[in-house]
Parts: sequence; structure tokens; C-alpha cells
Amino acid sequence: MKLRENIRNIAIIAHVDHGKTSLVNELLAQSDTLDSHTDLDDRAMDNNDIERERGITILAKNTAVDYKNNRINILDTPGHADFGGEVERIMKMVDGVVLVVDSYEGTMPQTRFVLKKALDQGLVPVVVINKIDKPTARPAEVVDEVLELFIELGADDEQIEFPVVYASALNGTSSTSDDPADQEDTMDHVFDSVLEHIPAPVDNSDEPLQFQVSLLDYSDYLGRIGIGRVFRGTIKVGDTVSLIKTDGTSKNFRVTKLFGFFGLNRVEINEAKAGDLIALSGMDDIFVGETVTDAAHPEAMPALHIDEPTLQMTFRTNNSPFAGREGKFVTARQIEERLAREIQTDVSLLVEPTDSPDAFFVAGRGELHLSILIENMRREGFELQVSRPQVIIRDIDGVKSEPFERVQIDTPDEYVGSIIEALGQRKAEMADMVSTGNGQTRLVFLVPARGLIGFSTEFMTLTHGYGIINHTFDEYRPYVNAPIGRRRNGTLVSMDNGQATTYSIMNLEDRGTIFVQPGQEVYEGMIVGENNRENDLTVNVTKAKALTNVRSANKDQTSVIKQPRIMTLEESIEFMDEDEYCEITPESIRLRKQILNKSEREKAAKKSKQSEQ
Repeated sequence: MKLRENIRNIAIIAHVDHGKTSLVNELLAQSDTLDSHTDLDDRAMDNNDIERERGITILAKNTAVDYKNNRINILDTPGHADFGGEVERIMKMVDGVVLVVDSYEGTMPQTRFVLKKALDQGLVPVVVINKIDKPTARPAEVVDEVLELFIELGADDEQIEFPVVYASALNGTSSTSDDPADQEDTMDHVFDSVLEHIPAPVDNSDEPLQFQVSLLDYSDYLGRIGIGRVFRGTIKVGDTVSLIKTDGTSKNFRVTKLFGFFGLNRVEINEAKAGDLIALSGMDDIFVGETVTDAAHPEAMPALHIDEPTLQMTFRTNNSPFAGREGKFVTARQIEERLAREIQTDVSLLVEPTDSPDAFFVAGRGELHLSILIENMRREGFELQVSRPQVIIRDIDGVKSEPFERVQIDTPDEYVGSIIEALGQRKAEMADMVSTGNGQTRLVFLVPARGLIGFSTEFMTLTHGYGIINHTFDEYRPYVNAPIGRRRNGTLVSMDNGQATTYSIMNLEDRGTIFVQPGQEVYEGMIVGENNRENDLTVNVTKAKALTNVRSANKDQTSVIKQPRIMTLEESIEFMDEDEYCEITPESIRLRKQILNKSEREKAAKKSKQSEQ
């Protein structure tokens, strides 16, 4: 069997924040790829604003580096389970993975998630124990944890014999020794392990063409762009090829452009052969999983599995009293067109119409997946309202089933009891509890996904900010017939339109936590705070103090009120209850009742109580 010995195709996989993108940066910087004038930003591969701000990778990225006359194609993958659909498809494009694990944190929920995907594809692993320079590093124990995880996930004998490189991606050092003192100022140990252990692709470029689309991109000039691997044969610009759709039908088209990846750039090429990772354009309706083949020998590749959504929200036009004040794009047609554009490239997203022409069901892989779409739309000038997230219930073999998440918590020992109690109320099952030393405990639970909606804020309060929580989708299980994860406290709801005043806020502070500042405009039905009690309370935040003389007017200026609680987009989405909306504009995030008028709200609540009985 002939191999293309000078090529390697690898994916870099890891849990969030274990240094995957930093490692790719350093591999780029230390390879024979960039010229000396290229100024490489920190996290150069994360080119989306939200990726840079949050320090997470959302979209898979391709790059390629040259090292000792070898071309190494690298795919930097998302670590968060909400973007797992990307990870799974990338595994089809490569022959091996570099698994990056933090030398202190060890194996985490997403380490398990991404490694399982790699092992299922039979890929060859190289393990990089990163952040070896940390004073708290425990490399020997972490390697043991990794080995245990490989065994638990059913790795074969060859996969278990993985090579280990110890590195500090931030410092650009690596070594095959677990002693930090042995670190060398080079990434050669990583490169050499990849060349030695990851198999080269098979050279069957003289056979009929097979290219499978694993990722999508979109360009205003070229339309849809299919990114994937040439598994067999050769493809050239100008070739007439056949596209076999997922439904088995096929269409012929002409390849207008081919792109390869090198360094930070996508470069135009004229020809690609078996083993190359490329992008191609020429057909508008090309989709993930479809096969581009030789027109004379059409032969489809096995379909790619795409993880189905587990969470859905309703996106609708903004109809609050402040609608249209702050956004550029406010109509249902504009929102629908934007969502249609999103599903051109994000195959894990599902958009369906509702009974109402100004509302759409949008389903994704989790809260983060959907909130990043909302944040992107907001930054682009969209104004919209969204409902509380709902898990997607499925019928599996006649059994009503719901998604469960595997939750891993690292917390100081003193908060363990309250965490177990809080998750117990959310119908969690404890799977593991281990003392990790230094007064820390690691807890592992299986929790209905419903129980995690809104939990992270409560978790931060329970652990005073010292706890770390990570979770990833585990499986669908029989539905737990109980109300789970509902907000305990009611809200403070404005009864009036106008500006919030210091005087009225001061008088309401003992009723709960206030969300608005003096001078901020509010409207009837807008949520202006969280009640200390379970019920909703309609309040007047616009009332000014009646002035009787000059002295009292000056006295009011010395009134001191507490800082209001300003919530992020994610916190607002988590806080919402089923009868509420989150109003999102480029400038503001407001929470409101779906029915703004108090008496109409009370009538509707009475009606729903009667129908429940």
C-alpha cells in the first residue's frame, strides 16, 4: 500500500481552556511556515470576536504547517460539548489526534467527550500534557488518569500505547520528561511524535475521485464552500464532477475554485490529491456529509452522523413598548433570513416555523450554542425576543425520554453538602465523589438537562465563586416526572412606564434585588428585580419623592442605594421563567413578562391553573 509519507492529518482535541489553541499558535510559530515578518497574535486561530473575548473555540479551524519537508494539516476543534457536532465530523478528516490535557486539572468532561469521538473513529492518539510549568502540576497522576480514561472508553491495544509529550504551550517549550526542569525551548518533540506515530494517508490518487464535505463555509462572492478531505483520486479546477446528495440523488457541477490551507491563510490551488484537506466552491446547495465523486464512477461515502439538538427556544420579533428604538434589523423577515444564513454553515442548528408568522423555533446543542448565536445577532444590529430554553423530549422505543448531562464539579470540601442537596432537588444521581487533596473534592453527577437550566448562578452562590462546574451531554434517558429546575423566587414587575427613580428604588430594596438604575427607562410589565419571596410583585419604580420645600430636595441627593444587579445575556436566559421573554437589542438586555398588563396576566394565570386541575 502506497502512502503519502510527507503528509500528516491531525486534529487537536481537548477540554475547554486546556491550551489547545495556544498549542496550535506555537506550532505555527515554530514551524517552517510563517516568514519572519509575520506577527502572530495570541490565539491567532480564534478570529471571531466572541471566541477572543471568552477564550473559547467555537468553530473548527484548518491550518497547515511545514516541518522538516513534511506538511502537517492541523484542525483546531472546539472543546465545548455544545459544538460537538463539529468535533465528530472533523474526526472523519484526520488520521490521528493530539489530545491536550492540563497538567493540574487532568481529564475533564469534555476530555472524555472528544476522546470518545476520536477512539470511535479508530484514530491514533498522541497525548500532550500541557501547562507543565504550573506550580500545581501533577503530570504523573494526570497520565494515569488519561490511561484510565482510554481503558474506560474501550481503546484498543494500539491506542493505549500512546506517546506522551510534556509541554508549556504558553512558553513554547516541550520535552519527553515529566520534570519541568527538562523543558526545552522547542516544539520539536510534539512535531516528531506526530511524524513518528500518526499514520500517513494512503496514496490512491490514481483511483476515481471521492471527496466528502465535513464542514461548511459561506462567502458572498463564491456562495457555499465545502471543506473536507480528498479520500481517493485527484480533483482539479475546471473538472466536471458529480455531487451525491444525502438523499441519494446526484447532480453534476464544475469545480470553479479549489483552496488549500497554509499557515493562517486559505490559498488558491489548481489540484488536490488523496489525503489533502481542501475547500471547494462551484455548487450552491452542497451540504455536510455529501460526496463529490468522479462523474463516470459515482460512489457515495458512508453518511456522517450529526448530533441532534437537545434544547430549543422561540425567537420572535420584539413587540415591547421599546421595540425598534435600538436595532437596525427588527422585522420577522430579517430575523428569518439571518437564521436561514446561520443554518448554511451550522448543521447542528435547526430552525422551524411556528403557528405565528413572527416567531421561530430554534433548536441547538445547548445554552452556550444558542446564546452565542443570539450574541452574534445582537452585535450585527438585530432586535429580538427569546423564550426560556426548553429541553427536547423524544420518544425512544415508546418511552418518553429526555437528555441527561454528565456534570463534573470541583469544589472546596465545605460546600460539598449544599451542592449535593441542591442537585438532589434537581433529580441528579451521583456517579462519583473523590477527594483530590488540598481541601478539594471532585463530584460527578448525571442530571436531567432541565435541571441545569439556571443552575450555574445558584452554583456560584453556593460555592462563593470557588467552585468549577463542567458538563457535557451524556445520553437520553426515561423522562423524570417531576418539576425540575424552576426558579424559586418571583420577580419585581414594573406597573408603569417612565424613568426609575432613586427614591422608589430605595423603598424597594428590602423587597429583593433590583436590576435597574436611577434614570433608566422602564415600561409596564418589565422585570425590574428579583423578589425575596416566591410570588411576583407588581411595583412602582418610577415614583418620585413629593417635594415640600427646598431642603428636602437637597436631602434626597444624599440618598445611597445599592448597586443594581446587571445580568449578562446567559444569566438573563437562565433567569427567565416560562411566562417571560428576554428582550435583546444591540444596546440592551431586558427581561419582561410575556403579558405586560397586570390584570390580564392574573386572568391568564387563573385560566392555566384551572386547566391544570
